Order: sequence, then C-alpha cells, then structure tokens
Amino acid sequence: MKSNEIVIRVAYRAGALCRMTCWITAVFVVCSSVAFPQSSQSQAADQNPPSSTTRAPVIDVASPTLKSLPRNLFMDQKDLFTAPFHLDKSQWKWTVPLALAGTVLLASDTAIEQHAPSDPNTISRGTTASNAGLAAFAAAGAGMFLWGHLSHNDQQREAGLLSGEAAIDAALDTEIIKYAAGRDRPFVGDGRGRFFQGGDSFPSFHASTSFAIASVIAHEYSGPLTQVLAYGVAGGVDAARFAGRKHFMTDLVVGSALGWYLGRQVYRTHSRYSDADIAKFGRFSKDEGDTIRDPADMSSSSVALDSWIYPALERLQSLGYIRSGFLGMRPWTRMECARLLEEANLRLQEAEPDENTERAQRIYADLAEEFTEETGRINGGSNVGIAVDSLYTRFTQISGLPLRDGLHFGQSIVNDYGRPYGRGFNNVSGFTSHAEAGPFSFYVRGEYQHAASLPPLSAEARQVIGNVDGLPTPPAIGTLPVNRFDLLEGYVGLQLSNWQITFGKQALWWGEDASGPMLASNNAEPILMLQINRVKPFRLPSVLKVLGPVRASYFVGRLDGYRWLFGESSGLIGSWTQSLNNQPFIIGEKLSLKPSDNLELGFSVTSLSGGTGVPFTLHKIVQGSFLTGNAAPGTPDDPGDRRGAFDFAYRIPKLRDWLTIYGDAFTDDQANPWLAWNKAAVTSGFYLSHFPKIPKLDLRAEGLYTDPPAGTPVEQHGFFYINDRFKSGYTNDGTLIGSWIGRQGQGAGAWMNYWFTPKNTLKFSFRHQKVSPKFIPEGGSLTDVGISSDVWIRSNFGVRASVQYERWLFPVIQPGSSRNVSASMEILFAPGKLLRRSAPGGSANQP
Repeated sequence: MKSNEIVIRVAYRAGALCRMTCWITAVFVVCSSVAFPQSSQSQAADQNPPSSTTRAPVIDVASPTLKSLPRNLFMDQKDLFTAPFHLDKSQWKWTVPLALAGTVLLASDTAIEQHAPSDPNTISRGTTASNAGLAAFAAAGAGMFLWGHLSHNDQQREAGLLSGEAAIDAALDTEIIKYAAGRDRPFVGDGRGRFFQGGDSFPSFHASTSFAIASVIAHEYSGPLTQVLAYGVAGGVDAARFAGRKHFMTDLVVGSALGWYLGRQVYRTHSRYSDADIAKFGRFSKDEGDTIRDPADMSSSSVALDSWIYPALERLQSLGYIRSGFLGMRPWTRMECARLLEEANLRLQEAEPDENTERAQRIYADLAEEFTEETGRINGGSNVGIAVDSLYTRFTQISGLPLRDGLHFGQSIVNDYGRPYGRGFNNVSGFTSHAEAGPFSFYVRGEYQHAASLPPLSAEARQVIGNVDGLPTPPAIGTLPVNRFDLLEGYVGLQLSNWQITFGKQALWWGEDASGPMLASNNAEPILMLQINRVKPFRLPSVLKVLGPVRASYFVGRLDGYRWLFGESSGLIGSWTQSLNNQPFIIGEKLSLKPSDNLELGFSVTSLSGGTGVPFTLHKIVQGSFLTGNAAPGTPDDPGDRRGAFDFAYRIPKLRDWLTIYGDAFTDDQANPWLAWNKAAVTSGFYLSHFPKIPKLDLRAEGLYTDPPAGTPVEQHGFFYINDRFKSGYTNDGTLIGSWIGRQGQGAGAWMNYWFTPKNTLKFSFRHQKVSPKFIPEGGSLTDVGISSDVWIRSNFGVRASVQYERWLFPVIQPGSSRNVSASMEILFAPGKLLRRSAPGGSANQP
C-alpha cells in the first residue's frame, strides 16, 4: 500500500472516530443533566424541596393529558437538543473527560463482543426475550394508564401517560442518532461496527425505550423494590439484546443512559407529584439551595486495589481508630472510605493525646484531603462530579529470563492485574478516571501496554505441561512482543439503599493476605462481570444481630483467553494457538461478618460454568451458586468447577493497636474448606503495625501452601486450581486468578515498610516458592528480594522506584538456575483537583 493511501485511510478513521466521540460526548453530557433547562414547575420544586423522605403532596401543576401530549413532546425535544447551548464554563470542562470515556468505551466494543454467545439457540432466545421485554414494558405503561383512568387513580394514570411520552421521546431521539451515526450491527461486514455505513446499531432502540419507561415508573413509585424491578427488567432487555448479538456494548450503554435521562426529565417536568426520593440522590443541578440527600443512594466508584489508600486505611484500622472496615472484602467505594474516615475522626477527637494518636492524625489528614468531596456528600453535598484521578507511566527493565506461567511453574511479577512482561524493556502508560451522577457512577482505567518477547519453553517443559494437564504437548512457540491499548478496568454502577450494581471489568481482593487471596485477587486481569455488592455494612434482624456488621457480594462474570474444555459427550475441545469461541463463566459470592470489633470472618465460593457444549442458563447460575452435589464434567447436572474459601482476621485485644493474625483457606470441589479441611490450601500470617521505639516501621509475614502435608488424600498431583472439564485452570487470560503459589507448592513472604509519611514509604520484600517434585519432575524453586520507594514530591506528583533480584531453578526448563534483575520506575500525576468542584454540605473536620 502506498504511503499516501495509508495517510488517507488513517485520516478517514481518525475523523470517523472524532465524529463518533462527539456524538457519545453529547449524549453523555445530556445524561449528566448539568445543562438541561428545567421548567418553571421543576425549578419551583427544587427551591421548595420536601422535608422528609416520604411522598410529598401534589403540587399545583396542570395534570398531563392526551391533548397536551403533542406540545409536551415538542418541548421535550427542544429542551434536549438545545441543552449544549446552555452550558456554562464549569460545565464545559466535562466534555474532555466524557469524550475520553466515550472513546475508551467505543474502543472496547470489539473485545467485549468476543464474549457474546455464539450458540444459535442462545442468540435466538436472546432476541425473542428482548422483544418480549420491550412489549411487556409497553403493555405495563398502557395498562397503568387504562387502569388508572377506570379506577380514578390519578397517579397510575399519570405514570402510564408519562411512560408513553418518555418512550416516544426515546424512540424519536434514537432514530435521529441512528440515522446520523449509521453504525453497522455486530453481524454485518467484519464485525467491527463501523460508523457512517448506513447501519442502525447505535444507539439501541430497545435499551433507550425500555429504560425510558422504567425511569418514569421508578420515579413515580420510588420504593427500592420498584426501582430494582423496573431497572432490573430494563437491564435484562439490554442483556438479551447483547446475548442476541444485536448490539455492541456502547450501543446499549448510551441507549440506556439516554432513555433513563429522558424518563427522568419527563417526570420532573410534567408530573404533578413532587418526588422526595429524587432528593436522596442529589439533584443534578448545581444549586446551593438543594435539599438534603441520602448517601445510601449516592453511587461512587471503587478505589483501585493498588492505591496507597488501602495500606493507609489498614494502618489506621490496626491502630484502633477504624472498627467497621472489612479488609477481607475489597475494593471499597470512595463513599465507604469517606464513611470510615468519619468514624476515625470521631475516635481521634475522643482519644487521649499520645504517640499513637499523633501518628493516626497524620494518616487521617492525608486521607481526608483525598476524600474531601465524598465527605461533603455524606454531609449533604450534591453527588455530581468527575475527576481524572491519575496519569501514569511505568518503565520496567528485566535483565534475565522471567517466569510467566503460575499455573505450572511460577511468576516473576505477581498481583499486577495480569499485565504482560518479558525479557528486556516493558512499559505501561495510562490513566484512571471516575465520575458520579446521583445514583450512577462510572470508572475507567485504560493503558497502553508494551511487553518484550519470551523464547519458547524447552521440549521437556512443554511435554510436562501436556502431561500434568492431560492435554496435547504445546507447540514450540514463544511469546511475541505485546503492543496494545487495554481497558484494564471499566464499569458503570447504580446504587440503591447501599446496594450497588456494577457492570464492566472489575478486580476483586477477597482476603486479608498481602501475598494474594487464595480465591480472588488482582493477579489476573480484571474480569468482565455483573456484580451486586453491599457497599456499607448492615446488621441482620432479631437474634442474628449477634453476628455483628455484615457485608455481602455476588457476581457473574465471563473469563477471557480460555483455550481448553472437556465434556463427557464432546470430548476435548480447544487449541494452543487460539481461544475458544464460547468462553466459560465464573460465579462468585462472599459473605463477611464481624461478631466483634476484633474479629472478621469471611465465607466465599466461586464456580466456573458454561463454555462450549454447555449453555449458560439461569439453571446453571442456580447450580453454581447454591447446589453442593457433583456430576460428570459437562453434563446437565454438573454444577461447575467450585471452590470454597474461609478467611479470618483477629486483632489481639490486649495488643489491638499492635498485632493482628489472619488466615485464608480454600479447597476445590467443595463449598467450604471446613467440609474438607484435610485437603485444603492455606495461607496464614501476622501483621505488626509498629515496633517499640520504631513506630514508623511495620512488618508482615505469611506462609502458604497448596501442597498439603504428607498423607492428605488429594485426588491427583496439581489438584488445586484445575478441573477435569476446565483444562485451562482457574485463570483469566492465562493468568491465575488466585494465589501465585500455584497448584502444588509451598512458600513464604515478608514485607517491611518504613513510613516517612502516609504516602512516602520505603518497602523491603521477600518471596519464596517451592514447587513439589511430585507435580513437576525434579520440582522447582523461586526466590526474590526487593526494595521499593514511594516519594510524593508534591501532593499531586509522585515517583515510585523499585528493584527486584530473582533466582529461579526449574530443571525441566533449563539445567541450571536463572537470575534476573527487574528495575522499575513509575511517574504518577494526579490532576483530579483540576476537575473537582468542592461539594456543598461540609467537609472533613480535622481532629
């Protein structure tokens, strides 16, 4: 291809992407409601908000009628399409982050679409279900209008009429945008969903119309159950359209946001009922005179697992100033972190001044600065905001040959979101950003990744892999260099009564282990999942109150990069050179409780299910979530590959501000290790928050194994993290989801931190792994020692440097030991304050 042709094609694609980004940005700006002009009635309602969370009385607004419908539709369209002309300077700053968010979501469409079902029956059922769901919504709206008219129930009549108005608005606007965007459907052409081709994929008509009707119903009848049902059914329509391969994810997200927004605006503009529950979310205007809001309905994104915030909060908790934090269930939302800081603030104000108090005050001060806006929202501020949290780049040079196969041998770099690495120069450069709009939140972390190549394993090592997994011998193919943009994490969330529903790529950390929990860690790339999470602890009723505060989480996700499956009827399916078309699903649930301030207990289960030859249905979800029996791999009664875990943390009462002991255990094919303790894998450790006379120094040490003591009845060597059906193991994109200790190993880790300040630290680390010769012939070992330092030169500019020396020996890979040195430097800029606006309602009070 000639150079001028390349330039023309690149320019065309860049122009198309820019135009599409503008469309997404326009829709997102409208959905954020920062510029939508309200009617005089809704402005009056804002200026005179109800004083309680009960339904407010009818306000003096003309009741909507069929006769007024044409005029109302015209006003709705005028207000929507003139919204950009009413932006002020403070609102225009949203356009760049929203354009960036839209671009990232758009760039991820093709990758997400690869997870869509390929089974023709599933596709057909998805299409049918989405049509039935939309028809049910239309019938519900018409039925409410008719029944309200016959029974003289003005509110039911109004709800039916306004839901119809919102649906018409959504249909009109969707068709206009469809015509302008011209995007191909997933099944058209090369499946890349190109724009301006005359297609009709963007945005989704079903999504926008369903969410428009659901939004009106949820606002008219604002109880939590109604909202969950309305939005749940609308979300089901979205899921069915995705399963039916009718739309890309961006089509559904933008359509849903557009429909929800139109339903909300139709209700606020034309309803005779002033809904006090809207005030709980925080109105999306910037008025200082806004009403008091309920933080339970304010959504917020989670803090990244590799943030400095968690060690600081854990240190504050170990000193006794936080007692309701669940360290065994992370990540935490930003609002939950702010709540924990409020708890710490009260105890700091009551504490007698001493060395511990002064140390805790310094930690609190840095954290309070980070969560100023969230603290203001807890105290009544508006839950509207957007921030670019960080821009970062990390350079890593690895001098020797590293290990990257934790399922069989070991990993040189662990708990790093499954990022690729190789011998030589490696780089990641990216950003993190979050946004909130009342009950909705948005988080994205995208980065460019470059990793050097790795040579192929020896013939003996490849033969061993085939033998221990029961698979053909892998080919002699090395790892090619990686150069890609990766949406590392990205999700949208909806929160109702402290229950948050999120969808997208998310990372979990289920345990207090520093080396990595046995069941769910960030060792692998985050999983695409739908998660329901109780973000703030609650108490069970009656005698169950003795269990103390409780948190719960449940998710259904889909794995990536899976290559091998086995079924009783289909036999072995897969290839070493490409991933399966139909990837398995993973189901997970965790319940954590604190019977006392000193004791935290956690019970969790995960299950792999579905995949080629086994349709993933509601029946499979129930099996994987609740049933305890077993069946032949790949048969209808097979509940999947289940793993159960139990973790605890106990802060010694008389040494509560000094010593914590903890443990984490799991087993395969059981719902809990207590049912099969004789074949459980275990991590145990302790944490010293400080040393006498050296208060800035802490120590953590752990021992762990997946090689149970002699005489333990395990079915086969390498028993953990693999299954007769799921031959690629407990992995996502080829990396272990659980602990780096692997399938049959013993190891230990130790970490010592010197805290100059809560953000400036010097860390020493040690890690040792020994793989059993009963699993890998002649066994193997890996030992590394490292030192790292975090230095924040300014409050928004930091540098992290680290050096790690590693020695590993696996005779099946090479005869002698290998040594490598990994040197890394990361530069981080936190521009969040440049885009933040102080929320009214108060801020953190310094102790």
